[in-house]
Amino acid sequence: MSFKTKIRFLHKWLGLISGLIVFIVCITGCIFCFHDEIKDITRKEWRLVEPQNKPFLLPSVLAEKAKEIVPKNKTSMVAYYGKNRSAIVYTYSDTENLYLYFNPYTGQYLKTENPKTDFFIIIEYIHLYLLLPDYIGKHVIGGATIIFVLLLISGIIQWWPKRKSDIKRSFTIKWNAKWRRVNYDWHNTSGFYIALIALILAITGLTFTYEWVGDGIYKTFNFGGDKAIETKTPVIDTTKFKINSVTAIDKAFAQTQKLQPKAEMFFIMIPQQKGDIVSTGAYPHTLRYDQQSNYYFHPSDGKLIKSQTFDNKTLGLQVVEMNYGIHTGQVLDLPGKILAFTVSLLASALPVTGFIIWFGRRKKSKKRA
Repeated sequence: MSFKTKIRFLHKWLGLISGLIVFIVCITGCIFCFHDEIKDITRKEWRLVEPQNKPFLLPSVLAEKAKEIVPKNKTSMVAYYGKNRSAIVYTYSDTENLYLYFNPYTGQYLKTENPKTDFFIIIEYIHLYLLLPDYIGKHVIGGATIIFVLLLISGIIQWWPKRKSDIKRSFTIKWNAKWRRVNYDWHNTSGFYIALIALILAITGLTFTYEWVGDGIYKTFNFGGDKAIETKTPVIDTTKFKINSVTAIDKAFAQTQKLQPKAEMFFIMIPQQKGDIVSTGAYPHTLRYDQQSNYYFHPSDGKLIKSQTFDNKTLGLQVVEMNYGIHTGQVLDLPGKILAFTVSLLASALPVTGFIIWFGRRKKSKKRA
């Protein structure tokens, strides 16, 4: 059995094993790609606000308003998404998580969102876990994604033309041929053209399942190092003082705004238990989760303990934190999203066209027998 025959055998069976899951992951990725743009159109009443020439309300004020609406829930985070966008108070209880939208200037309550019933969050959960328990679903998705990476590599090996005369044929589709030949050409040619971007999307996707992938990216770009050390959150002994998280989170937010005056998006993580500190993040662009600067504050008085601006982070950590933006195409704004959408859509067709090729050959071999 020649090398290419072995690769073809591997490609076929790996494709049959993972095809359905790869199709689901790619299709849900396509749907989720433009979720912000779609929601801004369909839910603009509570996602968008009129910009005002005054500062945002303090996070403690919004958290208190959320407490009045859902008294049984605790607040975990307050996020400000931009001058023309609503602020969201993220709350949780033993039974459910709820996201409360407020006007960041007036404190007007706009909407309560339950992630369990939100269409795009359900799509995201299918993409990440197939709606299975996360500790099971993530490994099913992760395994299928690793197989997809192997399929891309084995597919390129199979596609690689043997002779110079085959090069032109390998790059084109013979549209005037029979449909089975068109399907075969489409599978091979589209797979080649999207292989590099699809590989990047697959690897960045694996970081959501396996921490070792993110560690590997970190070490690759830093030529070593330990991500856990660079991202370690300060720990303090909260038994030695009285926690005043209301004052602390407000001071933390105000200081973060002063330290990052050009930032458009902020979040404030509220301490939940002993030993927790107040952490904040600032992003230069609205609805883009990369180039973040992080700050850590004392939970009693809001005093700055540690700062970690984007520019001061190592290249490895910068790349790791850009992972979501790369995976969704956000890092290149609208052109990047269009590219990610197109590649995901074409990738979703590969299991379908590959199955048709396998089924057609199987049918032929049965007829000969």
